[in-house]
Amino acid sequence: MKLGFIGTGQIAKATILGILGSNLKVDRIYISQRNMNISRQLSKKSKKISILKDNQEIINKSNWVFLSITPNVGNKILKDLKFKPSQTIINFISTIGMSQLKKYIKVKAEIVRALPLPPISLRKGPVPIFPPNTKVKFFFNHLGTAIEISNEKLFTNFWCMTAMMAPFYENLNILSKWLSNKGLKKIDAQKYITSLFFAMSEDAVVNSKKDLKFLVKNSQTPGGFNEQALNELRKSGFYKLLNKTANSILKRLNKV
Repeated sequence: MKLGFIGTGQIAKATILGILGSNLKVDRIYISQRNMNISRQLSKKSKKISILKDNQEIINKSNWVFLSITPNVGNKILKDLKFKPSQTIINFISTIGMSQLKKYIKVKAEIVRALPLPPISLRKGPVPIFPPNTKVKFFFNHLGTAIEISNEKLFTNFWCMTAMMAPFYENLNILSKWLSNKGLKKIDAQKYITSLFFAMSEDAVVNSKKDLKFLVKNSQTPGGFNEQALNELRKSGFYKLLNKTANSILKRLNKV
């Protein structure tokens, strides 16, 4: 299999690192010069990786083409590129949907939207894909957990959840700073907070088939500290803001 990446941002980088650490049988990986710093870093990781000057050359040499560019760049360059009907095209672009991309591609290639996040470099995390596709599901199951979505509108909702990545890391940052301001070394505070939330996340995954409200309930004792913290955050409107922000992101996505 020969893979080509149009765009070499953080998501393309994470995906390629995940591929290199997986059992997927890949002969070559062609990458663009979009971000030369990242491209050079990746080319040092494996002899399978080649940096090509021209996006069209990447397409010409690849069986699968990954579109990992911003919407603005995509709208500018995709219409001038020539794809093959035999290719599989994986679309990472947030606001270029299936109908619009088909107009750009022009040929009846196999097109799948996918939504990987940085942990794919560790071969962890969910990867929603639309529409369901056996080959693409097999591929992303080697890099995490593929989740097939049969409705593009539902697929868009997952983009709203990806917007919570930076707020999640900011929560870790704020709490680790709080600990370090109380006298703990910064590196120890960060190790504790990240390990704590990692363990709680794993516990949540194990119990994900249950209603999550039971985890909320079971983590509290009457009059305890968890009950106090939860009630104060609820009264402050913290959790209502999560819903408000998710709706705001969705509104922005639907406008594009």
